[in-house]
Amino acid sequence: MNTSRPARYTGPAIALHWLLGLAIVGSFIVGLYMTDLPMSPQRLKLYNWHKWAGICILTLSAIRLLWRLTHRPPEDVPMPAWQRRASHAVHIALYVLFFAVPLAGWAYSSAAGFPIVVFGVIPLPDFVPANKELAEAIKPLHKILAFTMAALVLAHVGAALKHHFIDRDGLLGRMRPGRD
Repeated sequence: MNTSRPARYTGPAIALHWLLGLAIVGSFIVGLYMTDLPMSPQRLKLYNWHKWAGICILTLSAIRLLWRLTHRPPEDVPMPAWQRRASHAVHIALYVLFFAVPLAGWAYSSAAGFPIVVFGVIPLPDFVPANKELAEAIKPLHKILAFTMAALVLAHVGAALKHHFIDRDGLLGRMRPGRD
């Protein structure tokens, strides 16, 4: 593990942060939209897209976690101890949810008897056996986890904007793409 503390995040960390953020927001919006559609080819297409996005999010999350474990982040900006603890707690919860939400979705899809074939080409093994009762139990879990992640993402964005516009402490610039 690199022991030096950089002034800002590394390029790969920044790219993974924004790519994962966009994928999560996009997948959440599609998930909200598709569930209200009547059964149609459009709904089936969006469900497949949502599943593919979930697998991509899972993959990006694994890469991001590996990168984070091998590259130290910048020091925390000066802030009250309660904010530092809250920030660290939200980040840990987000990392957990980066994995829990897509894994719950994969489990739901498997239990419902709908296999995931990534991009229509790569069949994934069933995460759990097909079982209607299990599917009905997992479906609300996937939804609760997704809404929890959405709330934490909003808190994360709100805190970053507070640091940028009110505290003016440079926190947001550490994750901004491009050079200083």
